[in-house]
Amino acid sequence: MFRRGKVFWCQDNGTGKQETLGTKDRETALRVLNAKNEAERQTAINLQIARAYLAAADPEIATRNWQFVMDEMGKLNTGATNERWLRAVKDKAFDSIRNLPFIETRPENFLHALGSGRVSTNVFLRRIHNFALDMTWLPWPVIPKKQWPEVRFKEKRAITWEEQQAIIAREPNLERKAFYQLAWHLGAAQSDLAHLVAEDIDWRDRVISFCRKKTGTVSLIRFGDELAEILRSRPTSGPLFP
Repeated sequence: MFRRGKVFWCQDNGTGKQETLGTKDRETALRVLNAKNEAERQTAINLQIARAYLAAADPEIATRNWQFVMDEMGKLNTGATNERWLRAVKDKAFDSIRNLPFIETRPENFLHALGSGRVSTNVFLRRIHNFALDMTWLPWPVIPKKQWPEVRFKEKRAITWEEQQAIIAREPNLERKAFYQLAWHLGAAQSDLAHLVAEDIDWRDRVISFCRKKTGTVSLIRFGDELAEILRSRPTSGPLFP
């Protein structure tokens, strides 16, 4: 405790932070200082008591960390879904919390990860957090549901006809050019286009059919002369883009 001007101040020896005790009276200042010290000691004691009770109910709670949750969630996925999950949890924004035990996690730890990440960081951290809560591994929410930062996606739009024509004009590879042209006419995902085969084309009725990998739905698209000319430039059997 020290005096600055006529008012008494105190300093946190751990952080070096200084703050006023709000009084000019030494006795009152000592009482406020003692109350602050007692509150700090009591907080530490309460935390130790809470840890003891939690450890009795769940012996692993003291060591279980967020990487553990990521790994366990990954076990529930298969195939392409698991691959997407593994890519998502490699996000460098998660590095600051990977090895952080649950009971030592503060809201600011999550906010730091969210602040250094992207939109996907917010989406996947929510999933990780909620999974830990649902599995009762996490005794309380790190961030209350209503206090999570809002997920703000960037504006998305399709390319314009002029932009499409500029791409086609710059592309020297004929196969890739045909691929871009089909993408424009069919509105299909790149993975769907890459798996198209000549047998998907019904030349009599001028219909091309394919199954969308993302949704599993079948698309039947009738085509005209312009698309027919592009399709004729591709192989007459097997993959259109070998």
